[in-house]
Amino acid sequence: MTVRSTKPETRLASRPTPGDSRPVTTSPSPRSPRRPAWAGRNHSLLTAAAVVTGLGSQGALVAAAFAVLETGGDGGDVGLVAMARTLPLVLFLLIGGAVADRLPRHRVMVAANALNCLSQAVFAALVLTGDPRLWQMMLLAALGGTGQAFFGPAAEGMLMSSVEGEQAGRAFAVFRMAMQGAALGGAALGGAMVAAIGPGWVLAADAAAFAVAGVLRAFLDVGHIPPRVPGGGMLADLRDGWREFSGRPWLWAVVVQFSIANAVVAAADAVYGPLVARDHLGGAGPWGLALGAFGAGTVAGAVLMTRWKPRRLLFAGTLCVFPLALPSAALAVPVPIGALYVVMFVAGATVEVFGVSWMTALHQEIPEDKLSRVSAYDWFGSVALVPLATAAAGPAEEAFGRTAALWGCAGLVVLVTAAALCVPEVRDLRRRTTHVTRGGAGGKESADAESPVGGLG
Repeated sequence: MTVRSTKPETRLASRPTPGDSRPVTTSPSPRSPRRPAWAGRNHSLLTAAAVVTGLGSQGALVAAAFAVLETGGDGGDVGLVAMARTLPLVLFLLIGGAVADRLPRHRVMVAANALNCLSQAVFAALVLTGDPRLWQMMLLAALGGTGQAFFGPAAEGMLMSSVEGEQAGRAFAVFRMAMQGAALGGAALGGAMVAAIGPGWVLAADAAAFAVAGVLRAFLDVGHIPPRVPGGGMLADLRDGWREFSGRPWLWAVVVQFSIANAVVAAADAVYGPLVARDHLGGAGPWGLALGAFGAGTVAGAVLMTRWKPRRLLFAGTLCVFPLALPSAALAVPVPIGALYVVMFVAGATVEVFGVSWMTALHQEIPEDKLSRVSAYDWFGSVALVPLATAAAGPAEEAFGRTAALWGCAGLVVLVTAAALCVPEVRDLRRRTTHVTRGGAGGKESADAESPVGGLG
């Protein structure tokens, strides 16, 4: 899901419970004695690359919105560019998931980074050297969304196969803490750079960040991943992924929840937020700091999740989605900028609890060889309505007013989160605890598992 960030890249090795047909994965990559037991070379490379792209991409989101506004565009134009970025993401995600389960995932990631680098570089050149047209910005945003459609499923599968050990939640939390810390710095720095030197240079920095991240990901080791068994073709792979997805009520219920929640949050952040900032909060700089406060909250939430291991994973995580309604409500008032910073921090901290819990649930329930496809269905459902929401944000503002539209966004987040909690599997899915003991040739493995709710193992 996009809020969980949405979003997102790891799978830890786990011992199957009795009756679980999933194979035990082998040790993913060599690790230095200085690293924790669950963090190998791949985890370090993926974390470093996520930090680099997080620094660039968060600032670029602010820069793209203000690039449109500085050319004379309005809220509807900002929404169209945001829609153009998300529409190809929706169209190509399922194909991207199937490709990532067929080809070496790190190569898919590098190719996607190259496309993102190129599109952002051209976008930056247009902004810096001339008067970019709306259709040009939409086209380049669409290329970036296409790259993300192939990158996302491959990255999630790669990360989840690159960490081993019992401390799955801690590994996910540390990765997300680094990623969200970069988002914090990127949003704040990006907003300040937009205000100081204009959006073009921020877009250029994002292009450079994609280039550096692509180089890092080229060094990932995929030798630990078993060769893929040839399937019956792309359609057969997609059907197989759909069976994995649709057979788990907790999975599709939460995806439906975030399909709506992500859409309204995207409309608030990508369209209404910059407009409220321009009219009431002082422009790009304060809005960038507000996004940075959200990032600071996610870092705090990730730190919490390195220690806290809720037994009922999704129940605890879903309860923590309710505060995601607060930023839209704060923008609707609008509250003073200092209060907005506090609201964004709280929302970021609580939604990160969900993010780590969600990754842990996927790790323990989904077979490694199907993870990219299942992730693609997850992402597809989570972003399917985002293009419509961002495109409709401008007309909705004209029809109902900005304040009413923002209150509607907040209300929908609360409504769909309450609906997800009505699904028994969401409330009852339990964390598995696995104890693995290995000795030389006669090493043994034992599992002490808390059985998940019926049929989910």
